[in-house]
Amino acid sequence: MQTRTLGTTGPQTSALGLGCMGMSALYGDTDRSESIATLHAALDAGVTLLDTGDFYGMGHNELLISEALRTAPAAAREKAQISVKFGALRTVEGGFTGYDGRPNAVKNFAAYSLQRLGTDHIDIYRIARVDPDVPIEETVGAIAELVEAGHVRHIGLSEVGAETLRRAAAVAPISDLQIEYSLISRGIEEAILPTARELGIGVSAYGVLSRGLISGHFSRDRKLAANDFRGMSPRFQGENLDRNLDLVDALRKIAEQKGVSVAQTAIAWVLSRGEDIVPLVGARRRDRLTEALGALDVTLDSDDLSAIERAVPPGAAAGDRYPTDQMAHLDSER
Repeated sequence: MQTRTLGTTGPQTSALGLGCMGMSALYGDTDRSESIATLHAALDAGVTLLDTGDFYGMGHNELLISEALRTAPAAAREKAQISVKFGALRTVEGGFTGYDGRPNAVKNFAAYSLQRLGTDHIDIYRIARVDPDVPIEETVGAIAELVEAGHVRHIGLSEVGAETLRRAAAVAPISDLQIEYSLISRGIEEAILPTARELGIGVSAYGVLSRGLISGHFSRDRKLAANDFRGMSPRFQGENLDRNLDLVDALRKIAEQKGVSVAQTAIAWVLSRGEDIVPLVGARRRDRLTEALGALDVTLDSDDLSAIERAVPPGAAAGDRYPTDQMAHLDSER
């Protein structure tokens, strides 16, 4: 397994991480046994970075990871690095009601996560979205206290803009910024990515396949389940979906010429953006994981990259990456 380092102060991880959210929620029905098998297959392949959130299935995802680690070979279990997002407030019905970044809440969230994960520390800890009522300095300061106490190894951030990134880094070392980055979500390139690099902060990129939209497996006539949040995503709606899948068709021609899949091409593109970027792949099944790992063997030369840029130019995506109410929570979009 190839490795990369998250920033100047962060850990060395596998070059690809596994995003585990879909194993518990938001993409329709889940399969616990296949999820466990996929986690085991990832660990066996050398994937070390497992990304979760304490609100994914209201704790379900952390318990799932705990079970997978408990039943994995000891060597793989010891190498696993868990990245946890916290702060999202949920309802019994599964709704979201905001974010809580108060210092006491940070430590409370961490205590519950450690219990569910069955570990004595969290490798990377980050608030999922900035709490608008709490200065980021206070939230990061509370995580820094958890680091000092040995409960957390590294401090991360999620979906923050360049100014917030600077303010947080002035408080304590930040290992990485977790943020959406893909061929059709390139907003970080203007200010956020340069600022992260200036500050020595790595990037763990989620949504590298845009929730399956640019995986090459999503069809125009696909019917989404009622509990699949993509049904509310602007990029999966009506004419937006048609325009976005036209981009995928253009990308498919390049992939076929190279003898690789569309998903592998899209992941390889993110990998090509810099050694300080670790893509998170949201594979829920072993076959999708195997396909994603194949991207590590794909080399994109300058001609390939130019062809990809022509097929999917910056800003070509139709629709926002989240519904309007969720976009309002993104410090990175301000």
